[in-house]
Amino acid sequence: FDDGAFVKVSSKGFTDMHCMNGHSNFVSCVCVIAPNDTYPRGQIVTGGNDNNICVFTLDSQTPLYILEGHKNTVCSLSSGKFGTLLSGSWDTTSKVWLNDKCLMTLQGHTAAVWAVRILPEQGFMLTGSADKTIKLWKAGRCERTYTGHKDCVRGLAILNDLEFLSCSNDATIRRWEISGECSQVYYGHTNYIYSISVFPNGEDFVSTGEDRSLRIWKKGECAQTIRLPTQSVWCCCVLDNRDIVIGSSDGIIRVFTEADERVASAEEIQTFENELSSATIDPKAGDLGDININELPGKEHLDEPGTREGQTRLIRVQDNVHAYQWSVVDGRWMKIGDVVGSSGATQKTSGKVLYEGKEYDYVFTIDVNEAGPSLKLPYNISDDPWLVAHNFLEKNDLSPMFLDQVANFIIENTKGQTLGQTGTGFSDPFTGSGRYIPGSGLSPGGPRGVDPFTGSGRYVPGSSGLVPSAGGDPFTGGNAYVSADGQAQPSNPYFPKKDPVIFGQGNVTQIMGKVMELNENTLTEQKLSSDDLQMLEKLLSIISNPSTLETPTTQQLDVLWKAAQWPEDILFPVLDILRLAVKHPAVNEHFCSENYRTQFSNYLLNKINLQGKPANQMLILRTVCNCFASGSHGSKLMMSLRETVLSQAIEMRGASNKNIHIALATLILNYAVILHAGNDIEGKAHCLSIISTAMEVLQDPEAIFRALVALGTIISHDPSALQLAQSLGVVSQIRKYSSISDPSKVGDCCRFVLNML
Repeated sequence: FDDGAFVKVSSKGFTDMHCMNGHSNFVSCVCVIAPNDTYPRGQIVTGGNDNNICVFTLDSQTPLYILEGHKNTVCSLSSGKFGTLLSGSWDTTSKVWLNDKCLMTLQGHTAAVWAVRILPEQGFMLTGSADKTIKLWKAGRCERTYTGHKDCVRGLAILNDLEFLSCSNDATIRRWEISGECSQVYYGHTNYIYSISVFPNGEDFVSTGEDRSLRIWKKGECAQTIRLPTQSVWCCCVLDNRDIVIGSSDGIIRVFTEADERVASAEEIQTFENELSSATIDPKAGDLGDININELPGKEHLDEPGTREGQTRLIRVQDNVHAYQWSVVDGRWMKIGDVVGSSGATQKTSGKVLYEGKEYDYVFTIDVNEAGPSLKLPYNISDDPWLVAHNFLEKNDLSPMFLDQVANFIIENTKGQTLGQTGTGFSDPFTGSGRYIPGSGLSPGGPRGVDPFTGSGRYVPGSSGLVPSAGGDPFTGGNAYVSADGQAQPSNPYFPKKDPVIFGQGNVTQIMGKVMELNENTLTEQKLSSDDLQMLEKLLSIISNPSTLETPTTQQLDVLWKAAQWPEDILFPVLDILRLAVKHPAVNEHFCSENYRTQFSNYLLNKINLQGKPANQMLILRTVCNCFASGSHGSKLMMSLRETVLSQAIEMRGASNKNIHIALATLILNYAVILHAGNDIEGKAHCLSIISTAMEVLQDPEAIFRALVALGTIISHDPSALQLAQSLGVVSQIRKYSSISDPSKVGDCCRFVLNML
């Protein structure tokens, strides 16, 4: 709406409630958030050219709150279950909102995001862009990119859990499987398609576009074409009662119905038909083909009934050309406007015309016989007329005897046209030559002779145990969470988890033995001296004996850091020492505070990658987990790196090593523990998205259990986090774990989480 306001429709069956104001520039999109306990009448959401999103209740003319964050016009909105909101913008991003908070930003498109939709189940989200692609998102991650459209994707509509529709500036509608396949392409529109909406049956749909039409599609065919007395039909919506609402460039909202009891009065219908008949049509922007006024029939041609819905006939009335369309429903020809620029001889449609999704210099209308439908003959001036004629005859199963006649018709009706001539056409500020284009400036080696993994008496990193405290389960054993009064919580001993989980066990003798063995075979400049080895051994002794009063020295930690620079293929025992050391308060402070903070952070982030050895991948994840121990230095550092650490760590979910999965799930859990104690809803949203992504691949029971505990911890005592988890579809993801009985803690914990959800 150009005046920046939203007005509820005033027409038959609608009441002008009030004008809602909140934007400082035009409103470009609107959606409704379904009623809930807090807002039993629902909410209205608008996006505008001021880069903001306004959220209204139906009882107020001013916004309940304004969502700020996009850097350019907000041009698409979609609401989902539990109040989740998805927005798309000219700034090439989409954002996920819950109440007044931005939970995550979806980045990946290279042009404006014109269309967004939240699928009803499984937490999937769709975005369509001016970069001609559609993307499927799950928990903030791009799962799939759909390609096929030849121009901007303008609209999306959900058919069911497994299928959706898209419409585009290429004048086509595509039906997609969520799996990625385009199962059907629908042709009918002759210009940009702006909007698409599905009927309640989940199969039939409607579409609107730049060709002055609303088209109704049933069983894969265009069943009805309704012309409008305005060029651009911007948007359409199918109501629950199957009525169709459209908004167009003449500033009028129109409602169409198939129900007799809601049909407008005869006066209103006549007014609409008068407006339609007096409209002007530019043949370059429509589907009327070539026009030679001297060869057009008179009104007597309308005495013959049409042969199909939407069939168009041009009639000569003195020196004017009138366009009529056949309505199967009414059984009559309806005037749809006066064709402009039609006086004189042949109208040269040198502007590009869209036909079946492609641009042509000409699209001729050919009447083979009066009884049959008209045929379309598309032609570009760079084509060979004889080849085009041959293809036209073959496609329409016509006799090759007509080849000369058709080819000569093309030549005769394109005289004087040379390659490169084009018409100016219309200039749509959104999709035409002046449309916004982001960025255009138009808009405001293994050890020598040693096998460290398979040799006799080999050291296996972390083999002494996966959990701390002498094999005890940190959730149900001696370290299990108890309430403030010291009483165990038998109803739910698993979450919310209060303390981070660390990997504290290790055989220091074997670890040091492996370091000394590998040190003998490493390069001279990387080799540790005997004094270095002694200091490293002393360091291991101190950190493995919590009762000692000794504190690691700076020299010992410098040796550890020197050894940490060893090559990837022999690094694993040093990482194991680093993993054990960083849980010590003094070491934790040394590496995670000011002096070492930056280089230690870079070291960890560089090691969390897909190219590392499996043992190193596991140990670096365990090291990060142990950074959360012993005071606040490590926790603060890891929280400052949360987004990067989790985003890189989740890429390891494809590993086949179960110990990597356990370490990954533990890392997620430790972040959940810290986030649970605060009010960082964006951090919780990111953690929930990581949990959802991890759940898709985790198979080891211990890894699954720890991820479930992380999920339960995040959503405990936080309604917003609970809502977000519901909207991400985690219920369907985890329900399968509720029946696991071995170990019983997996099924038990899952049932506790499901009860909360």
